[in-house]
Amino acid sequence: MSKGVRGYWLLTWIGLLANVAALPVIGLVAFAGPPLQAANISLAISLAWPAAIVGIVASAGLLAERRWGVILAIVALSMALSASLPYGIVRLVLVRDPHALSGLSLLMAIFNLLALIYWCRPAHRKSVRL
Repeated sequence: MSKGVRGYWLLTWIGLLANVAALPVIGLVAFAGPPLQAANISLAISLAWPAAIVGIVASAGLLAERRWGVILAIVALSMALSASLPYGIVRLVLVRDPHALSGLSLLMAIFNLLALIYWCRPAHRKSVRL
């Protein structure tokens, strides 16, 4: 890789490891029990697990230096952001646990937003090989 984008490999590996680690964690949170158990299960099945799986495939594409990996990374981060931000806000208002799951969800939303901004940079869309 002659012309690399700064942070490409680090974020690719962090994304792969985080998405693989997220699969069992999502299951633990979803089936942990009340409060909001129905919301936890439906959000896990409909959005969290698919976002993690798309993130794993995106990381594989990024490791292979394919352009579609950047597109899938944007899709996966958008899916994760669309789940974690509203869930964190609703859980913060209804359950009032700012230091537990709602705080973690809002923190993940911030990290997902920062990663989304990184992968949307024009340097990833140049005609040179990543």
